[in-house]
Amino acid sequence: MIQRKPAMKYFKYGSSVLIACAISVSASAQKTITIREALDQALRNNLQVKQAVFQSSLSEEDVLQAKMDLYPSVSGTVQGSKNWGLSFDQTAGTLINTSVTQAGASVTGNMLLFGGFQKVNQIKANKYQLLSNQTNVDKVKNDLVLQVVTKYLEALSNKDMATAAKQQVALSTEQLEAQKYNYEVGNKTLADLSQAKSQLATDELNLVTAQNAYDLSILDLKQLMEMNPVNDIALEKPPLPDVAKLVSSYVAEDIYQEAVQQYPDIKVAEYNTLVALKNIDIAKGGFYPQLSIGAGYGTNYSSQAGDRHIVGDQIIVTPVSLGRQLDRNKNTNVFAQLSIPIFDNYRRNITLRKAKISYESAVNDERLAKNNLNKVVNQAVLDLRTAEKKYYSTQENFKSASDAFEVLKQRYDVGLANAVELSTQQTAKNKAEFDFIQARYDFIFRSKVIDFYLGRPITFNN
Repeated sequence: MIQRKPAMKYFKYGSSVLIACAISVSASAQKTITIREALDQALRNNLQVKQAVFQSSLSEEDVLQAKMDLYPSVSGTVQGSKNWGLSFDQTAGTLINTSVTQAGASVTGNMLLFGGFQKVNQIKANKYQLLSNQTNVDKVKNDLVLQVVTKYLEALSNKDMATAAKQQVALSTEQLEAQKYNYEVGNKTLADLSQAKSQLATDELNLVTAQNAYDLSILDLKQLMEMNPVNDIALEKPPLPDVAKLVSSYVAEDIYQEAVQQYPDIKVAEYNTLVALKNIDIAKGGFYPQLSIGAGYGTNYSSQAGDRHIVGDQIIVTPVSLGRQLDRNKNTNVFAQLSIPIFDNYRRNITLRKAKISYESAVNDERLAKNNLNKVVNQAVLDLRTAEKKYYSTQENFKSASDAFEVLKQRYDVGLANAVELSTQQTAKNKAEFDFIQARYDFIFRSKVIDFYLGRPITFNN
């Protein structure tokens, strides 16, 4: 046994060195990100933002397509065939009963002169849809920014609570060691020692809970940034604003009147209303006649085509070359077409009625969006005022609980208080500290929500 002690000592020392190295390597691999970096990475990588950008790009193509529909359409056709047996050769102008090779080519152009202004209104509708989708990109980005800031501050809050929980565990550990010593020398009872152990177990549970909440916040933040969950990151604590300088005396109506002019959700609803209004004009255009003009050019070739010559009492057919046939068989045509709608099983009427219903629905959605904005703005103002009151209340409560704990600890040290009273007061102090940390971050966050609705950039500089 005497020879094994140095070996065990070296083993423990080596293990400590290995653990320290592992922690050092892990820390070096950990990446610290700022809130600005978190926002930039989320806006750059988030799949919902990319999906909104894709939809906006599709709308740009729809606008281009609608504009191009105003131009004439031109199409060309080239065809060839090989026939055997009895058939009528249109190029040769005769009935034949042999193999024949035929070919033809044509070009046709068509242009709509008047179609009830449907194409013009379609361009306008597509432009409004493009503006709606472009604004929707801003909406998705705005929502994402608020989510990232929420999770970032939530993670910082949970980290501070975990730090406070660690300090409480350290304090409870010291108290437990003191209780063990006092119990061994007979100054404290077994009940005092058990109470100290119970307090340490409670504080360790609070630490695990706080650390788990922090880990979940980090995971949510990684998902918003589309970051691999296995990546180890740490958050840089930004210079948080002085709570005493935060403004809470906002008027909800003033915020709403400013927000409604620029809030993306409202803009999207307004553009959708304009799209629905243009769709009514498009549907009305279906009741007008359509006038179109066009022109065509074509030629063809047949292996059986030839020039006939009468020599004596015989008809001699001389084959005609390809080039000569193409030149001789060419034809040109122009046309005008007036299409008058008479009865189409009530489709145009139903289309118009559906367009009007869609417009009413879009108007209702716009009103609903404005009502929702008004509601959330009023709620944000109330939340800010509540958060302010809660902050100062928890601040005072934490100060009182800390003072009470120090006084009770002094009384306990001289034997004027028991372990249960000390443990109860320590638990109250811990809860007061956690409440104060949460209230401080909540107050800061609620003030940033107001900035968000006012269209201000969310920053944390003093």
